[in-house]
Amino acid sequence: MTPAPPHGGAAAAGVEPASGAEPDAPHRHLAHTWQEAWQLAFDCATPVPAAPVALREALGRTLAADVEALVDLPHYASSAMDGWAVNGSGPWILAEPGQRLAPHQASPIVTGGLIPPGAKAVLRSESGTIASDEEGLPVLQLAGGAKPGEPRNGEHIRKAGQEAGAGEVLIKSGTPLNPAHLALAALAGHDSLQVVGKAIVRLVFTGSEVITAGIPQPGQVRDTFGPQLAGVVEMLGGICTGQTKIGDSYAEWLAALEDPEPAEDIAEAAAGQLPGRSAAEPLPADVVITTGGTGRSGTDHLRRSVAELGGRLLIDGIAMRPGHPAVLAELPDGRFIIGLPGNPLAAMMALSTIGAPLLAALGHRTLPQVTEVPCGSIIEPDPGRTRLMPFRLLYGMASPAQHTGPGMMRGLAAADGVLVVPPHGVQLGELVPAFALPWGAPLPDPAAAKDKPAPKRPARKPAGNGGPVDWSELLG
Repeated sequence: MTPAPPHGGAAAAGVEPASGAEPDAPHRHLAHTWQEAWQLAFDCATPVPAAPVALREALGRTLAADVEALVDLPHYASSAMDGWAVNGSGPWILAEPGQRLAPHQASPIVTGGLIPPGAKAVLRSESGTIASDEEGLPVLQLAGGAKPGEPRNGEHIRKAGQEAGAGEVLIKSGTPLNPAHLALAALAGHDSLQVVGKAIVRLVFTGSEVITAGIPQPGQVRDTFGPQLAGVVEMLGGICTGQTKIGDSYAEWLAALEDPEPAEDIAEAAAGQLPGRSAAEPLPADVVITTGGTGRSGTDHLRRSVAELGGRLLIDGIAMRPGHPAVLAELPDGRFIIGLPGNPLAAMMALSTIGAPLLAALGHRTLPQVTEVPCGSIIEPDPGRTRLMPFRLLYGMASPAQHTGPGMMRGLAAADGVLVVPPHGVQLGELVPAFALPWGAPLPDPAAAKDKPAPKRPARKPAGNGGPVDWSELLG
């Protein structure tokens, strides 16, 4: 069961009225601090159970059960060479392929071919030649380049079970699966593998003014979520199974959240023009991520849609910027709804705050790490709000990036991480909470750097008498 959200504001109020009416409470969006939202998004979810997936879909997943060989590997004795399967010493009378070989008989065979009954070895093609006996019948003889005693019993035969026997454990539970693991599982007779659960995520993009290609005209904006959001979800541990574009009407919003599968045309579904679901239904989503619609205007329908579907708001606004209108809700069927603001940087900060912990919890992982970095500048207080600031690491210190307005992406694109600046501000050199970007390198551990011994400097050379002065030490 989902734990109750922390006290206060919208989280304690539960579901809002279906009409979307808001009481006069301008402080409602401050119901959760950044730390509360971060922790609640992790605590509210139960890990997705393990499930079988097809081999092609298992790459990179974590194995949830040992993989055993269902048959001997290889499961039959086969030839390791092109040539002839032979019984006894030569010359050999040629027999039909596949039949039992009597002593001094041979039959052609290719690499990987089934060793016929009675065969004792394989003679390589370059070590044999076809000649005629006294009666003019074809026989197999050793060629001039054959080695003495060739072939020895068992030579060039891959025995059944040589690699593994049936029932032998080939891959241990808990192993992250690489391509070679998938090939081994296929050889062992498996079509699917039991893997640790991950959240299935569906994306719902909103906004009739958004275009997906070309240069936007005044009043239009270019889609920034389509190119990046699915990739970020995968980096955070989710599996993105589809995306849907809707307009700004309440009917479209309700249809998009009501149906756990992506519809071909949500607008038609909202108008009742689609007769029913496709016969080939994708897996239902564990999480639906929406963009836009989290404000308080007449075209923002997320809260009203959640209430209409019987859901509840777990987080309704966070005391942070950018991204304070972020929403986390849960529907009666167990799906989570993450409502991201419409501005791209604000959306990414909201996704980092509630999406990263939620997907980690659903995917059997720990709460993402928040470390500390020394701040390279003074950041003034902003009472009541945490600020998330993309930063660059310069000389080991975090310098807030430029171009970090809510609708900008330039600063984040060049950033090394994100500062979590407390409301009281930061002094120069002070340690500040920070987290790495999903696509970036881990942030350095300041404690480890502090414990690292400083490199020894070479002793200064005494100044020579009457000679030229060596200034190089001043540049070291």
